[in-house]
Amino acid sequence: MNGHVSADLLGVKTIEQQSKRRAMRFTLNGALWSLQALFGFFFAGSGFGKVLLYDGALYAAAPRAVAWYAAVPQPLIVFIGVCEVLGGVGLILPAMTKVRPMLTPLAAVGLTLTMILAAGFHVTRNEYALVPANLLLGGVSAFIAAGRWKLRPVAPAPITTSRALTSFAVLVALALLAFVPTWYTMTNVQF
Repeated sequence: MNGHVSADLLGVKTIEQQSKRRAMRFTLNGALWSLQALFGFFFAGSGFGKVLLYDGALYAAAPRAVAWYAAVPQPLIVFIGVCEVLGGVGLILPAMTKVRPMLTPLAAVGLTLTMILAAGFHVTRNEYALVPANLLLGGVSAFIAAGRWKLRPVAPAPITTSRALTSFAVLVALALLAFVPTWYTMTNVQF
């Protein structure tokens, strides 16, 4: 029987229809993974910069680079940074290792909430130029949450040596590509 023949009278899908459906799922899954990696690294790096503000000297100099830091207490900035680092790591690792993959959409929901609150904060300070970035980051986080919650969830699986090594490699990549440059910039560049 030819694979390009349309569905028969019993409603059986053809090979062509099945492959189109698989291609669409692959595209959505690929888009979700790309966004998870990109935004996971972004949030982890951005959050790490805020965590570094636990240092009093860095916190004192920070408002020269980012004006809204002057309006927020130091412990709150550090807390926001910790939430962003954990959210960024949460976008990647649970889904990648398949250990508690339901944490990935929860991390995305947390980041979405953080960005909504940030947008509200900037609106109250009349910093309208910062709101579109918050809405974009929150929107992408919401898309990841919806995608990994309902559209393309990751099935849980037991931890294996290869998954553990992959997780370790991702954490090393985060350290080298996000944390070290952020730390170097914040400790060696004068604002």
